[in-house]
Amino acid sequence: MFDKLSAAESRFEEISNLVMTPEVINDNERYRKLMKEYRDLEPIVEKYREYSKAKEASEEARAMLDEGGLDKDFKELAEEEYLTNKEKMNTCAEELKILLLPKDPNDDKNVIVEIRGGAGGEEAALFAHSLFRMYSMYAESMHWKVEVMNMNETELGGVKEVSFSIEGEGAYSRLKFESGVHRVQRVPETETQGRIHTSTVTVAVLPEAEEVEFELNPDDLKIDVFRSSGAGGQHVNKTSSAIRVTHLPTGMVVECQDERSQYKNKDKALRVLRSRLLNQKIEEQNAQIASQRKLQVGTGDRSERIRTYNYPQGRVTDHRIGLTLYKLDAILNGDLNELIDALITFDQAEKLQSQSEENS
Repeated sequence: MFDKLSAAESRFEEISNLVMTPEVINDNERYRKLMKEYRDLEPIVEKYREYSKAKEASEEARAMLDEGGLDKDFKELAEEEYLTNKEKMNTCAEELKILLLPKDPNDDKNVIVEIRGGAGGEEAALFAHSLFRMYSMYAESMHWKVEVMNMNETELGGVKEVSFSIEGEGAYSRLKFESGVHRVQRVPETETQGRIHTSTVTVAVLPEAEEVEFELNPDDLKIDVFRSSGAGGQHVNKTSSAIRVTHLPTGMVVECQDERSQYKNKDKALRVLRSRLLNQKIEEQNAQIASQRKLQVGTGDRSERIRTYNYPQGRVTDHRIGLTLYKLDAILNGDLNELIDALITFDQAEKLQSQSEENS
């Protein structure tokens, strides 16, 4: 591990010097790539230097203790210095193991989120809207940009389906564990006898694919134009600006009708299609990895029930890690960090265990 860390520090210093040279400054593409590598290495190098500093301090204290001849107070001080820095070394070493885990190449990508009402009819559509609001508020708290790609609303204010992009640093790394079936238990407003109903909503979080990653062949696409439809709105059913794109090799269908412009709708639909195709590739890779791991938090299996939102008890339970939080209102208002941090920590622990088993 420490050979890797020493090499990472050397590379970090090399990049620090390179980005100051005129030839790199004038080469935008090279400068961008080097700065990305610099940002990736920075937390690793900072933690390694913290470890090295603690190691040096502990060795100095140990040397003084081994020499002997210290008075009582100074000896106690040296012992405390030694133990404190040994503990710091152990903490840094554990953190470095996590920092050195293979990074998901999609973690820095923006995302496209697709939410669809499942079992439960109008109640599922209403909760789908609640989840759209939840993720929008979380994105706002993270200073990320949200753009609606397509929304199919219902008369009562729900959404049958909505797709939207979230643009911002680390968006996929924070949201990738949200894919799956979200279950809600509550008494619907239309329920006269106060019975609790259970409904489901499906969430898919797709890393947004760049055009260079998925160059779509025009011959593989069937593009239809139609009039917008939905619960209402001044542009609905007036212009043929809505777009339906069918990817013939896979049968994937993407619709977009949120913009007045046919061209903008087409552009958004193609962004969603590229991201779905990239996600399909990722899911195939994850299926191969899953057989080697006991639990696969990050596979994004959309058929798996991942979380339950129970309104009567004000609780949210994530079934993958057995975490229950009694802060339903806060979570639905976008306070997701405690849930997301727990999922990331669990996933890291699983990867460390797998790595340990492979090395043993």
